[in-house]
Amino acid sequence: MEMKRINAGKLRAIGYELRERTLRVELDDGTAIDYAGVGQETWRRLSTASSSTAWSFYRDNIEEEFHGKRSRVNNQSLSNRAALENLFKANDGEAED
Repeated sequence: MEMKRINAGKLRAIGYELRERTLRVELDDGTAIDYAGVGQETWRRLSTASSSTAWSFYRDNIEEEFHGKRSRVNNQSLSNRAALENLFKANDGEAED
């Protein structure tokens, strides 16, 4: 499943498998939640929501309406995220010319 990186509330990535009608959300704590039976219109609305409204849409229309199966984000995603965070942390302390 292809994941779309976002920064909305606790959401960090979202993805959708049309054939399976499965929505996956990845949260900032490394949790991944798979929701079965999610319609394409719900996915469209979540994936096109602005970063200021995506978290609210998720909470109101997905988290409360569908049963999710929790797991952890795969190690590769976590290590990629850690590498990016370290890159930006290293640049935070540098003075600009």
